[in-house]
Amino acid sequence: MLLLTLVLAVALGAAPRAQAPNVLLVISDDLQACLGSYGNEVCRTPHLDRLAREGVRFSNAYCQFPLCAPSRASLLSGLYPETTTILGNDGGLGSYRRANPELAQHPSLGGFLRGHGYFSARVSKIFHMGVPGGIERGEVGGDDPDAWDFAFNAMGPETLSPGVRRLLSPEHAHYGSSFAAIAVPDELAATQTDVLATTQAIAILESRARAVIEGATNKKKPKPESPFFLAVGLVRPHVPLVAPERCFAPYRERPPSLPHFPPDDLADVPAPAGSGNNASLFRMTPEQQRAALAGYYASVSFMDEQVGRLLETLERLDLRGDTIVVFLSDHGWNLGEHGCWQKLSLWEDVTRVPLIISAPGFEESAGRSSASLVELVDLYPTLADLCGLGAEAPARLQGRSLRRYLKDPALVEPAATAYTRTARGARSLRLGTLRYSDWGDAGEELYDLASDPSEFENLAERPQHAETLRRMRARLDEKQREIGEGAR
Repeated sequence: MLLLTLVLAVALGAAPRAQAPNVLLVISDDLQACLGSYGNEVCRTPHLDRLAREGVRFSNAYCQFPLCAPSRASLLSGLYPETTTILGNDGGLGSYRRANPELAQHPSLGGFLRGHGYFSARVSKIFHMGVPGGIERGEVGGDDPDAWDFAFNAMGPETLSPGVRRLLSPEHAHYGSSFAAIAVPDELAATQTDVLATTQAIAILESRARAVIEGATNKKKPKPESPFFLAVGLVRPHVPLVAPERCFAPYRERPPSLPHFPPDDLADVPAPAGSGNNASLFRMTPEQQRAALAGYYASVSFMDEQVGRLLETLERLDLRGDTIVVFLSDHGWNLGEHGCWQKLSLWEDVTRVPLIISAPGFEESAGRSSASLVELVDLYPTLADLCGLGAEAPARLQGRSLRRYLKDPALVEPAATAYTRTARGARSLRLGTLRYSDWGDAGEELYDLASDPSEFENLAERPQHAETLRRMRARLDEKQREIGEGAR
């Protein structure tokens, strides 16, 4: 009915829509790049795969910190973690604008767009919120309240979700919650955090579409409604691994295989790099590890369903052609690679994230992939540019617009780098096919992903790679200086 009304409005000579594009930003939580469009043949993500066919998939996008609060503060401020000074998940810090007084006047992405005429709304976890923990209580965590005209906290049951609960690791708890998988009865799926968040986001989209119609047809309001920036946070696949029974079923029928790694894989890496290893931390049996992987994939599929609901709503309301859609994760996860689980390593599975951008005006690039190295800190300047506000963007932004890759996904800049650091002060740099990680006194890692994509062979202590090691040390130090200069 609403689509019919839109058609009638146009037929009656309604005023044209605002030329500035809408923005729908969807952020998943703790998501490894395990989507079908990223080459995973087991994990079912049909809706995100569809989005990849409609936009540009960045195959080498990297987070700046493999932890929720620092990563989100970085990508939403357009600044590296050293600049925001958010280097942990301490809820007492609040927003980066409060943590670093020098940034008190530096608007976050939502605040910037809001200040330039956008209706800005947040649904659920965009800046850091405790999951599980604070989100059940409706806490706002490290939010930037000035960024939003409207904010909604989805208060789902998380670890108290009804259903079949399976404890995966008797040895380890995650932020006060057991490392567990919970299969919720299908009829109770609507009780879950991400469904509640998506339903609220859909209500916002319907409200904005209705306002456009009324503004176009009412002679007293001849101007269309302002464009919207809608940021939707989906907490899956963050633990607990909660999903409806229907999402678990395919992975029981076809159990996923655990990743292969050499028995002595951690023997040549610094001790902190392998601190998330199963043998000493989680102590899961092989069967429990397979159950953890199945639960993770089930929660990814559940999250994918919510993305599908959002895309269907944009189509139904005739908003898709006017809306930039961005999907990303705050960081990746180890799913048994190197015998390790969860985050805080500096390997590819944790630092590399899915990033898909589908924007009006780049239809010729739809379905293509960009292999150039990009960073999540690039999101802010990219959206400012695509919204026609590049010249108005804060001069302090430390990322760069990705417009060039949307226009020509085949473009690869050999000198591009991607930087990540961790709470332990370790730093890592991707340059070309090389990854170098400096763990301070604990040691170093050096991998050539062209010949060793699984990062099994640490080349840092091999004499024949001494020159490459020296060059990567120098480039990392140079990157650190660039970040420091941008912080001032």
